[in-house]
Amino acid sequence: MAEATGDLRHDTATPGQPAGAAHLGEVRPEHPAPTVLEVLRSLGGGPRGLTEEQAGERAALLGENRGPARREASWPRLFVRGLRDPFTAVLACLGLVSAAVLAWGTASVILLLVLVSCALRASGEYRADRSTAALRELVAATATVVRRADDEAAPSAREIPVADLVPGDVIRLGPGDLVPADVRLLRTAGLTVHQAALTGESEPVAKTADDLAHPAHGGVFAQPWLCFQGSSVATGSATAVVTATGAHTRFAQAHDRTALPRTKSAFDRSVHGISWILIRFMLLTPPLVLMANAALRGRGLETLPFAVAVAVGLTPEMLPVLVTLCLARGAAALAGAHGVIVKRLPALHDMGAVDVLCLDKTGTLTEDRPVADRALGPDGRDDPGVLRWAAVNAWWTLQLGDLPQPDALDEAILEAADEEELTAYDGVATVPFAPDRRLSVAVVRTPGRLGTHTLVVKGDVSAVLERCALADDERERILALAARQAEGGARVLAVATAERSAAGRTYTAGDARGLAFRGVITLRDALAPTAADALRILADRRVAVRILTGDHPGTAVRTCLDLGVPVTEDAVLTAEDIDRLDDTALAGAVGRTTLFARCTPEHKARVTEALRSAGHTVGFLGDGVNDLPALRAADVGIAPRGAADVARDAADVVLAEKDLAAVAHAVDAGRHAGGTLVRYLRVTLSSNLGNVLAMLCAGLLLPFLPMLPAQVLLQNLCFDAAQLAFAHDRPRPRVPDRPTVLDPGNLLRFITGFGVLNAVADLATFGVLALALHGPGRGTGDGEAVFHSGWFTENLLTQAAVMVMLGVGRRSAVSRRPGPVAWAATALGAVGLVLPVSPLGPALGLTALPAVSYPLLGLVLVLYAAGLRAAGNRFARRHDGEGAAPGGESGAGPV
Repeated sequence: MAEATGDLRHDTATPGQPAGAAHLGEVRPEHPAPTVLEVLRSLGGGPRGLTEEQAGERAALLGENRGPARREASWPRLFVRGLRDPFTAVLACLGLVSAAVLAWGTASVILLLVLVSCALRASGEYRADRSTAALRELVAATATVVRRADDEAAPSAREIPVADLVPGDVIRLGPGDLVPADVRLLRTAGLTVHQAALTGESEPVAKTADDLAHPAHGGVFAQPWLCFQGSSVATGSATAVVTATGAHTRFAQAHDRTALPRTKSAFDRSVHGISWILIRFMLLTPPLVLMANAALRGRGLETLPFAVAVAVGLTPEMLPVLVTLCLARGAAALAGAHGVIVKRLPALHDMGAVDVLCLDKTGTLTEDRPVADRALGPDGRDDPGVLRWAAVNAWWTLQLGDLPQPDALDEAILEAADEEELTAYDGVATVPFAPDRRLSVAVVRTPGRLGTHTLVVKGDVSAVLERCALADDERERILALAARQAEGGARVLAVATAERSAAGRTYTAGDARGLAFRGVITLRDALAPTAADALRILADRRVAVRILTGDHPGTAVRTCLDLGVPVTEDAVLTAEDIDRLDDTALAGAVGRTTLFARCTPEHKARVTEALRSAGHTVGFLGDGVNDLPALRAADVGIAPRGAADVARDAADVVLAEKDLAAVAHAVDAGRHAGGTLVRYLRVTLSSNLGNVLAMLCAGLLLPFLPMLPAQVLLQNLCFDAAQLAFAHDRPRPRVPDRPTVLDPGNLLRFITGFGVLNAVADLATFGVLALALHGPGRGTGDGEAVFHSGWFTENLLTQAAVMVMLGVGRRSAVSRRPGPVAWAATALGAVGLVLPVSPLGPALGLTALPAVSYPLLGLVLVLYAAGLRAAGNRFARRHDGEGAAPGGESGAGPV
């Protein structure tokens, strides 16, 4: 609790402005709830309000009470941010190096690819990054404030702009008012507020000004004596004192957290790991080429263009463009088919990599409404009469109480009751529910009982039992019955009646005395209609669900069991359990825990971070300001369209509805996109590495360059153009059943093995060309042209074979009509065969091959394809547990 200091600067614990994250009136584990008097004293004010002079001094010192400012990243800024990607930066450097050695064609192509990639990424993220303007709509324009002209004047209430509010101001709130700042309640009358913008809860929350101790497990938003900017009054009225304004409100601080840098997601970590592998190869290759040629062949700097061309040949130049196109196409298809918006393109890959999904119970697994479950008499047996009396109370409370909207519990009871039975009773009067009484009273005329009125009382079990004529042992037995139902996850209401004379009188809550106890009504959360099926789909996709809720553990366990989610006794942790664990112990516990109950926002973020530190890729589905820390901590944050605006800002993926089925669709789309990236990386890197190894060997074995720099670059350009087909490939008919993760270590092992196989095929080609060139002309200029042409043709043919066998997949190639990748591979092979004999061949240093070369090259190609198949089968067997089939049939698991 902040103490009075007499200093209102923001950087100290000042009246109305918190030090750090502390707010006046918050419950801390080590402190009791501050009283109204303590809060007023710390603010330097009183219940009569501030004087105009005091308010002016504080406004001058603290500034205006302004809401969160609109923040938008400009398109140029997003473009420059794309250049910070390590692989894009490497390509840019290679382009500059190519320009330095006067390889203008190479430099132009590489730099064009960099610009296109950054432009595509910036455009996609710019369109998805403009949703903060609606924040201003959640902040009130005016407020009713109580102030005095001077110390001697009487207080008076008047409307002032919200911007003029200062800490210590006393304000009044009524139905429909937006709460203009963070406040501590002084007096309330039946006050309930909507906090959906802060917590995601759809139901109004009861608030009271009392100083009684309340459990702190629900976090700051659950404390009943506090209201926050961004919430609105549903019913009742209140007088409150302002405790925080401007940038120090919870709403503004939550918005500021969305601007903090995020931890690296799964995609970022993977791309950085892969990029550094390639960077090491590219930095190592040119010096090796130069030193080897200088030492063995006496060639010096004249081989520099060839060395640069070899480094470029190792580089998958199309990677930034293809990643952006692939993810953008997947995101567009997901938005069109299921209304799911991917705000940050790499988040689509992260959805496919998610193996743990964290979510709240309310609104996701359950609908935001309860349903009646059982009606039990005092003996614990089913009694339909209890439901009838509860429905009579609900009906006439609604009809006579002039309520703005029916209570959710009353609606559930009325839906379960027989409407014809209700029409037999005539309503006389009602005393609606109030948070301090915790019960409602309906007075009705019972059929056949002239001159008598029946009081029907419904509400909290303890509150109703206090008004019943029961022996102590009977009261204890009923309390135990209610407790057993609550432990099973049900909400429990008690029902009692009493007979009163119908002689003209006015009924009050005090008339509810000496009641006859009728029984209890149990209610449970209505299950979301698609939740059970979506959970089964996620389980089939091997996505584990972790439920993080502020509810009672029994309520959450009941929901899980109703949905078929097994929850063992040791798979539940409460907030108290989490607090007792350090980070290391929590990282070990989260793997075996399904349900985390009584969670505050800090607990949700801790659990999310613990799951990530345990090696999981984590998605978090949240919709309130209290979910912001966890949304930022997760690899991919998910929010529904109806979430608080700051939650949508922080999220990477926005759902049309808060529906787990939409999350399952996003996971599928992410895995399809991730599978495409997997296939592309395997094909291009293994082929490029094989070519580089072969070039290094050839440079040492041959008295001439194995391929001219222009031929190397032309070959790369043809291969890169063919690889664009991956971005347009059709999704696999089978959805991957495992998360798709770009694992740099596994990728390195894959490309090393298949790259060596490719290099062996190239070396075999050297032998074939040596046989073909044996005789006149060997070692002459014509011989060099034939060698260059033969290797050029063989390279494109082997790359086409790799695209088909590793990119399309053997079973897919047989069972489906040719797709874009298969057609691109065919075109690539055709270019390799036709270009040397075309009129363009001589200009590129290429020539027709001897007739004997073609069957020999065909034999090399067949043997290479057989080797690819054998290596693919071996790789699939070794990595079957990871689901990483090289041909893409499974398409899941680590790369």
